[in-house]
Amino acid sequence: MRIDLHTHSNVSDGTETPAEVIRSAAKAGLDAVALTDHDSTDGWDKAAEAAIHHGLAFVPGMEISCRTDKGISVHLLSYLHDPTHPGLLEEINKSRDARLTRAERMVTLLSEDYPLTWDDVIHHVAPGATVGRPHIADALVAAGVVADRSEAFNSILTSHSRYFIQHYAPDPALAVGLVRAAGGVPVFAHPVASSRGRIVGDKTYREMIDAGLLGLEIDHRDNPEEGRKFLRNLAAEHGLLITGSSDYHGTGKPNLLGENLTDPAVLERIEELGTGSAVVR
Repeated sequence: MRIDLHTHSNVSDGTETPAEVIRSAAKAGLDAVALTDHDSTDGWDKAAEAAIHHGLAFVPGMEISCRTDKGISVHLLSYLHDPTHPGLLEEINKSRDARLTRAERMVTLLSEDYPLTWDDVIHHVAPGATVGRPHIADALVAAGVVADRSEAFNSILTSHSRYFIQHYAPDPALAVGLVRAAGGVPVFAHPVASSRGRIVGDKTYREMIDAGLLGLEIDHRDNPEEGRKFLRNLAAEHGLLITGSSDYHGTGKPNLLGENLTDPAVLERIEELGTGSAVVR
């Protein structure tokens, strides 16, 4: 059974609709796939409908953007949580609002040096999706400033750029606790992806585990091999689930569906632990 538990649609920063993600997953030979859009569950219904049509198991999920007290970005995957849980929903909406304000401020700064307007960026945002840096990158590509998203993020939109602005994001341990309260299964996404920026130390792992962290996304293209060894030891020490995923974004990233997979026994355990929603078959 081929299982990929980390994908994105145009509800956040992917380039395909939720239904198209599922169709692509079927073409890639997957048997089960999770849709984990950033801070949003708006794509669940369409993805579930498409999964039934294509004969796939659909795992409802979400990726929560977090930040430590040291300013380090942490992404938390949540599976099978209740999307209407008040505490989690309030925190997610707070982050979405802050992300929009941040994007507007960044575009204002960028427009001083590049042929870029807010309307240019909005053109690349699907209805109902929250504007993020990937959409700004798409507008820069369209304007001929950069060749693709990767070039944009490695230069103009890097966190070290003068155009970069932080936005509110919950503490990782707080997010873990809210996911558990919502009946979800929290998994730390690509924890040692040092190519993305600074990575957390022991203190953050300890706080997240104490708050109820249940898994680590280890088999991911951005986790270096030495880091994966550390994560496997940590998972063994604390009895954490191990997942593997593509982090698929359509044409927004080179990541391919099914390039990393999750063991069927792990998905079974996620189903046992998750009580806020259910796998659709």
